[in-house]
Amino acid sequence: MLQLRCPYHLPGLHRRLQPQHCCSPYKTPHSPTISLVLPRTFSSTAKTTGARERSVLRERKNLFRNILGQRVGSSWSSTSHLSLHSKKMVIDQFLLGAFLASLLGYVLLYILRHKNKNDRKTSASKVRNECVKNLVNNGQCRQENRSDTDVIIVGAGVAGAALAHTLGKDGRRVRVIERDLTEPNRIVGELLQPGGYLKLIELGLEDCVEEIDAQRVLGYALFKDGRNTRLSYPLENFHSDVSGRSFHNGRFIQRMREKAASLSNVQMEQGTVTSLIEENGTIKGVQYKTKIGEELKAYAPLTIVCDGCFSKLRRSLCNPKVEVPSCFVGLVLENCQLPFSNHGHVILADPSPILFYPISSTEVRCLVDVPGQKVPSIVNGEMAKYLKTVVAPQVPPELHDAFISAIDQGSIRTMPNRSMPADPYPTPGALLMGDAFNMRHPLTGGGMTVALSDIVVLRDLLRPLQDMNDAPQLCKYLESFYTLRKPVASTINTLAGALYKVFCASPDQARKEMRDACFDYLALGGVCSTGPVALLSGLNPQPLSLVLHFFAVAIYGVGRLFLPLPSPKRLWIGARLISDASAIIFPIIKAEGVRQMFFPATVPAYYRAPPVK
Repeated sequence: MLQLRCPYHLPGLHRRLQPQHCCSPYKTPHSPTISLVLPRTFSSTAKTTGARERSVLRERKNLFRNILGQRVGSSWSSTSHLSLHSKKMVIDQFLLGAFLASLLGYVLLYILRHKNKNDRKTSASKVRNECVKNLVNNGQCRQENRSDTDVIIVGAGVAGAALAHTLGKDGRRVRVIERDLTEPNRIVGELLQPGGYLKLIELGLEDCVEEIDAQRVLGYALFKDGRNTRLSYPLENFHSDVSGRSFHNGRFIQRMREKAASLSNVQMEQGTVTSLIEENGTIKGVQYKTKIGEELKAYAPLTIVCDGCFSKLRRSLCNPKVEVPSCFVGLVLENCQLPFSNHGHVILADPSPILFYPISSTEVRCLVDVPGQKVPSIVNGEMAKYLKTVVAPQVPPELHDAFISAIDQGSIRTMPNRSMPADPYPTPGALLMGDAFNMRHPLTGGGMTVALSDIVVLRDLLRPLQDMNDAPQLCKYLESFYTLRKPVASTINTLAGALYKVFCASPDQARKEMRDACFDYLALGGVCSTGPVALLSGLNPQPLSLVLHFFAVAIYGVGRLFLPLPSPKRLWIGARLISDASAIIFPIIKAEGVRQMFFPATVPAYYRAPPVK
């Protein structure tokens, strides 16, 4: 038993307590309950007293609860009021802070964007300037890779650089990948015919022959057995500035590279293209290795391969039938005067022709043709001996001493002369151009004229196109390129191949007569000289005119045999002369394509219209 005084009951009342339910307002679920047990002797009195006590107890409980409730309520109300006030202050501070932070962030973002925009402009200008500067200094020009390219050009020689500038000027996004961007040092590609110069003007590249000490070429001088004749270009109907140009090939190419790289939408970089990327029969781009050996890929709707006569990519785009009829041995003669200034000189020597033409104000290029694919060794002195004993006696006296001096200096170089007719495989997404596509003997110096003419044709075909992503349709449309290029290309190709065979010495009597007849025919002057020279220069690219002049030479040779009186031997030689002339020119015409060469309007591709999206 435990006796306690309950704080809520009458004072002085003692009770015995047991753990039962308690009336205390302080009880908690975990507090022990206390029950009041009254003795039985006080039961009647306790009833009356208990009623009063309960009444008083209820009043005290109510009074206590009211007081407690008011305190708690006032406390809660005060606390709640303070809490709401604090929250309002915090929210106001947060909104103010957020507004200030947003304003500051906007100002900073505007400043950064304006700065980045200026930096990009400055960077682009700097890259273009550095590109041109590097091309001049060390031939290196590389900009950051871009995926939004319209055309990839493989190679930046004469064809590649001129094409890059032309397409870039038309708004195309062009990417050029060249194996070596340093200045080339070649012994061919140094003579541009007047027809090629007109194409250069049409492409807006005529200033590329300025500031490189290029020399004007007004025609040819032909030498044979101590005789000579001068053949001038028929330039009477052209502007006074129109003529041929001769120069250092490397200087000319660098000028065109600089001009192409000056366009913001032309990207030029150094790298070696190892393969074409093909997907489902369509060329999607190229895989190449950078100067530092990194393997990269580039993609574009159209890939144009212009990687030169030693192209490794053309095998999948054409049927390459490459022939090497001879090699050129190159020398540079210094401080000498040509017999005919501002003319190319062709010596009909034995066994094959020798060329002289100026490449600067103080230098003359000499190219000695050596038949076959093998030439005397330069290392052991066989080449020098051959040039001094076989070639030097046939050189014009005005050039003899300079020729011997150039041999003694030892700067002798060789170059195989390649010939390859155009026989393309129309391939979606890809196109061949330049020497990678079509080659002819360099005797007539027509290679650059053909390349520049092809670029004009391709430019005109691509100009109407806004979207080149439909590769099959584009391929079908560009089949017309192979027909439209034929008048110029086939005329120069056929003339180069035919003239080389006619100009080479031969023990055959009919071939000798053909060679003599050609020299005498050109020496007649008038239409007999201006006609063939107009064909050679690219000023009159008419295949039919070429065939007529070629057989006119053969008939002229036969007529000479019949004078003063024909004999059975002369008749036989005349018949063989006509036969040999046919054997020379007809295979070349067949390789070029008879229908495309003489009747291009009958080819369906001639009338192809640009695809409409």
